[in-house]
Formats: sequence, structure tokens, C-alpha cells
Amino acid sequence: MSPRPAVVFGGPSPEHDISILTGLQAARVLATSGREVDVIYWTKTGQWFSVDAASEAAHFSQGVPAKAKPLRFEPEPGGGFFNKKKPLDVSVVLNACHGGPGEDGTLQGLFDLAGLRYTGPDSAASALGMDKLAFGGLMVAAGLPSLPRLLVGGPAPDFEGPYIVKPRYGGSSIGISVVEDYDTALALLKTSPHMVKGAVLEPFLSGSQDLNVAVRTYPQVETSAIEAPLRDSDQIYDYAQKYLEGDGGMDAAKRELPANLPEEDATRIRRMAKQIVDLARLRSVARIDFLAHDGVIYVNEVNTIPGSLAGYLWIDPPIGRAQLLGDMLEEVTKLPPTRYTTAGADGTALRSAGSIASKLG
Repeated sequence: MSPRPAVVFGGPSPEHDISILTGLQAARVLATSGREVDVIYWTKTGQWFSVDAASEAAHFSQGVPAKAKPLRFEPEPGGGFFNKKKPLDVSVVLNACHGGPGEDGTLQGLFDLAGLRYTGPDSAASALGMDKLAFGGLMVAAGLPSLPRLLVGGPAPDFEGPYIVKPRYGGSSIGISVVEDYDTALALLKTSPHMVKGAVLEPFLSGSQDLNVAVRTYPQVETSAIEAPLRDSDQIYDYAQKYLEGDGGMDAAKRELPANLPEEDATRIRRMAKQIVDLARLRSVARIDFLAHDGVIYVNEVNTIPGSLAGYLWIDPPIGRAQLLGDMLEEVTKLPPTRYTTAGADGTALRSAGSIASKLG
């Protein structure tokens, strides 16, 4: 039996609006392919609402759409989403939340506590993918080519500027700046709302090329066609270019697809992408971003819940969006929900502990 999915999108994140676009696309594809689907909107302030699968993006421009129905989420065994006192009959969640608590492991942990299966990585892998410093360190430890990446606020870099400064926890475009010197990078910690949890710094490579590839992990690990996003200048591939071109969303951004690359470079990118699937414990569909410069291809970062769920990249091999989403749902439906163990917590330490007051002296 096909699982009855819920598509969840939105959330208290700078990428809230883009998540709505991704979630509505996924809901529409599932609904038009004949599936019954619950569509759940997570507001900027953290409330949950059931909305129509036929909703349009403009319906959310002022907040909660008309006729949306409030829901409650209970993160405990037997919990999940409730319409008043009645639970929604949801067997699996397709997570379309970008950035913030929807992608950093927070929401995944709540789903785990409720015993819900969900697409995308588990909570630990989601946290790793969102932490640019930790992910970069993992790539270096694994011997994959990566640019030096330092925590802003620590010792000054031993490489010359200009620099790219990125929020340590965040997406691949929001809040990113190119600066000429380290003092300017330090100042961003105090002025940028996206860097309140820290920032990372790496060299800015003039003339570099962005190269992105999607991976999926079911029914086997596969890589998509490789894209080369087209920048408007020799700066960075920013939010406006990525999401606001044409009629908006990743599908409309300017790109070369497939990228015009030597076969050996394409093979190297695909090989590294498959290594990263194992290293970062990726699941479902993810996008891995690379930088090419002076003959070297560097691992840049991973996007564990990519815009449009990277559906536009699957032209070689050709995989339709209904098939892509269906496989994501089938993969996690076959997995057991997360279970925790209390083995060892048998009360022995409590019985032998004595009084609490004796431990405070």
C-alpha cells in the first residue's frame, strides 16, 4: 500500500518563503499523481495549519491562508499532528522545510520523538549538514579537496583576502558576503541577523565556477546531471539570482544544464558526491555544491533539503518528479521509526546515590 504522506513546509527560518514554494510543488505533484496527501504549513511564529494542496504561493504572502485549519503537534509516542483531538492519518512526512529548525535537526528530533518517519537525513546528520564548520572539517578529515574554513572571531586567517563570510548555520546563499579584510568580517558578527550563532570565513576565489549535483539514495545511490549556475558577476551566486529570477524558485534560475565539463571532471564530482553520501549519512535527495578553480574541484557544502527538492536536476538519468518523490517516501516507509533505548537505566545508580543534599556540599 502506498503511504499516506504529509508535506510539511515553512517554519521560523529565513528560507521560509522558499520552503513554501518547494512544499507547494511537492504537494501538487503528489496530489495530481493520485495520492491522498495532507499539506501542513508551519508558520514563521511556529504554529501549524492544514492547507489545501491546490494552494498558490500568493495565498501565503500575508501569512496564514484563508480557510487554513489549525493543527497541534505532540512530540511523544503516539503523537504527531492533531486536528483538535483527532490525529491525522499520516504514515510518513515529506519534509520540505529549508533552513532553521526545519533542516538543522530540530524538527527531525520532534518527528523522532513522535515516532514519525520522514524524508531527508535524521537529526544528527541534519545538524552536521547545517553546520558549515563541522561539515568542512569532515571533508578535510576525509581527504577531500576543500578550501580552508575558519571560525570568525578566532585567530586571524593565515591566508589573504578577499574572503567569503557565511553564517555558520544557514543555507547556501542567505547572509553571505564578500569582504576585503578580516575586520569587516568581524563586524558582520555584530550587524548581520544571520550570524548571531557564528560565522565562517574562507578565501574568495575570483573566477571560480559553481558546480552542483544532486544525489538520491533510493532505490540505489545515484547522481543527477551536473549544473553550472550562471552568476551575474564574478561575485557569489546570491539569493536573488537563485530564487528571484523569472517566476521565482530554483527552476527559473539561470544555469547551464548539463554543465559543459571534461568527462574526467564530471566523473570526479560524481565520485566525491557518492563518498559524501556515506560520510554525511545523507538520505532521500540532497544537493552537493562544488567550486572549480584553476583545475581543482573543491567540495563546498551540502544542502540536505534542496530548493525544489532538486527535481529540475534529474534530466540524466531522467526521473520525473512524481517518481522522485514517490521513491523518497517509499525509502523511509521501509525504515523503522527511530527508537531510543534505556538499557542500563535500571535504577541501580539511584538506589545507591544517597541524599541529594549530600552531593551539594
